[in-house]
Amino acid sequence: MTSSPHRAFFFARITAITANTLTELTRLKVFYVVLLFALLLIGNSIFMAQHTFQQEFQVLKDIALGSMSIFTSLLAVVATARMIPQDLEDRTIYTILAKPVARLEYLLGKLAGVLLLLALSLIVMSVLFVVVLKVREQTVLNETLRQMGAAPPEQAAEALGAVRASAFNANLFLGIAIIYLKACLLAALTLFISTFATTTIFTTVLMVFIYFIGHLQSTARTCWLQTNAAGWITKTFLAFVALFFPDLQLFNLVDDIVVGTAIPVALFVKTAALGLFYTGFYLLLAWSVFYRKEL
Repeated sequence: MTSSPHRAFFFARITAITANTLTELTRLKVFYVVLLFALLLIGNSIFMAQHTFQQEFQVLKDIALGSMSIFTSLLAVVATARMIPQDLEDRTIYTILAKPVARLEYLLGKLAGVLLLLALSLIVMSVLFVVVLKVREQTVLNETLRQMGAAPPEQAAEALGAVRASAFNANLFLGIAIIYLKACLLAALTLFISTFATTTIFTTVLMVFIYFIGHLQSTARTCWLQTNAAGWITKTFLAFVALFFPDLQLFNLVDDIVVGTAIPVALFVKTAALGLFYTGFYLLLAWSVFYRKEL
């Protein structure tokens, strides 16, 4: 028995929608403005850090990773919020869904296009960050060698090792991966909201509120539990809030990375799994709403 054409080209249709979405997003002026601003901020961080080399590398990494987190999150929201409303306005969604394209395939393709855009943007920013860090590391190494002068080789090697350890560690790449997963989560959540929102502005404004709720959730939960009895109603309410409004503070590992604290593998895996879970969860919610949406 031969399979139906609808299933035969499942991935081909998703790939086509993904490529088309990526092409449309790269034409947006806001994409270049956000990316350029992030690149300038990361590049200028080398001039913002002028202290001892330990403090200098900490400030540099703090500024760069913070910039990458903020602007990938912003790009995830802005890029995703406009997709469905724009397709409805241009009536291209009717053309796409009139073909043998399932609504889940449409959503998967759109989300994959945004995630690919976020990955490319983060790669560009990461490359610039590494270049800036390497240039500053080499400058500090040369200054250290000049200051050491005729110091014993063991002492000089120890000083150079301290500089290299302050500049680079494996946590940087783990932190960048978590930043990407956080952006993926926000993109999927924005996609879900856009399936029932009427305008791009409404989706964006609502996501701004959710973003702040996500970052303040842990603090608010702690204060609530300290001032209220932790009964089953309270726990159920907090669980409901935690389910639909992810605790974005869990993805904030920048402070540990900046000071050189090693991120446990278990913590990284747990955070990554949480990001993947919420991305899939919001995608399923988006599909459940979009499946019933009258077009």
